Amino acid sequence: MLQKDEIIEKVNHFLAEEFEVDEAGITPDGNLKETLELDSLDYIDLVVVIENNFAFKVKPEDFTGIVTFEDFYNYIETRVKAKEPV
Repeated sequence: MLQKDEIIEKVNHFLAEEFEVDEAGITPDGNLKETLELDSLDYIDLVVVIENNFAFKVKPEDFTGIVTFEDFYNYIETRVKAKEPV
């Protein structure tokens, strides 16, 4: 079972690699879209990367409430925990 700090580490690593940003620039209160300079096509890449790394399906509407990296970490943590057997 992944702990939140492991999720954050994994997310920061693949975001830095995929979107070619400095991992040090990814902070919990940072704006996801601005920091990664996301456009609509980048969101598709982001969905694919999440699905490949965490093995759950992402719907476009899942991003509605995600503004900061903290929101993003919480979303992934919730989805990962939801699919784990109890």
